[in-house]
Amino acid sequence: MKQQRISMPARLATLLASLVLALTAVPAGAQQMCAADLNGNGDAADAGEFATCTPLPGGQFQCPLQEIACDLEPSGEYSCPLGASHACLLNGGGATCSLNLCQDISSNPVVEEPPINDPGVEPDGPVDADGNCLGTIEIFGGRAMRCRPAGIATTFSNCCKNKGEIVKDGMGSSINSIGTKIAVAKGVFTGMSAAFAAFKAGATASQAASAGANALIVGLDPTSIAISLAINFMIDFLFSGCDQQDMEVGMLKSSGMCHEVGGYCTASFLGICLQKAYGQCCFNTKLGRILQEQGRPQLKSFNAIGWGTPKQPLCRGFTPEEFQALDFSKMDLSEYYADIAARAEADIQIDMKERVDAYLDAVGK
Repeated sequence: MKQQRISMPARLATLLASLVLALTAVPAGAQQMCAADLNGNGDAADAGEFATCTPLPGGQFQCPLQEIACDLEPSGEYSCPLGASHACLLNGGGATCSLNLCQDISSNPVVEEPPINDPGVEPDGPVDADGNCLGTIEIFGGRAMRCRPAGIATTFSNCCKNKGEIVKDGMGSSINSIGTKIAVAKGVFTGMSAAFAAFKAGATASQAASAGANALIVGLDPTSIAISLAINFMIDFLFSGCDQQDMEVGMLKSSGMCHEVGGYCTASFLGICLQKAYGQCCFNTKLGRILQEQGRPQLKSFNAIGWGTPKQPLCRGFTPEEFQALDFSKMDLSEYYADIAARAEADIQIDMKERVDAYLDAVGK
């Protein structure tokens, strides 16, 4: 059966509008807006806590959040119990006003924090004629990054959600630095972009996914990444408001390579937080993350600084002197051992299957 091609349907137009919203963090065409902490958690970053205001006659606006009944005056007009600054909106024989005032976004724009910009320590730095490092030696160093949970800027998609172990820990593969791990994550972002471009050009969903998968695997070492999980990850993120750093952290965090430092506000309106983010330290291996988490408390040099702040995570590696001072007998490496055991068992099963297949092929000849 011939598959029907999709040519900019209403659903796609809605998705594109959502992507525009994610980039601007302001609803299209809005002149006035309001926000309220409805669940009492200290921000207005959850769905339904941020809205476009309704225009009223006379140039006033009403916030659709936390509406209460207006009073009917003897004159026949309605007034809001909260005061004259709160306009009343007629609705089916009555009128309501809101606890929240509307604000003009042209004079009170949404304030956004840029993504954390930390390229990490450059590997293989300058050396002298004898091969001695001329720079700072860091062992198990990482990179400061951030991912964003559901909020206005992510079109209420959770960009920090665990998707399963996608990037492998690097045992026996060519992946040996955080920069290369990030390159793998960027490969998935490239695949996602290719899939979206194909869908926008009129491809079916399956054709778009195929285009994304083809773009994903180009130039990647197959032993470094779980391809099927990466493709599912790519499709899941395809129409979300997650940006490239969200995707990079999502892959590394899901693979057990990131330490979460804490949350902070990354987009606010009149001092009210509309979008949160979680600062992360992401390392080149799961073992690197485990050693950092259990090694830092042993060292006085980290007592005062810890992991830095959520906005500015401190992800530096150990100096050679610090690494030598670590007491590995006091560390719980069971998570790492379990990962090795699971992978070794899988490798044995693959090896056995290959040997049995070879034997059957030989017997059948």
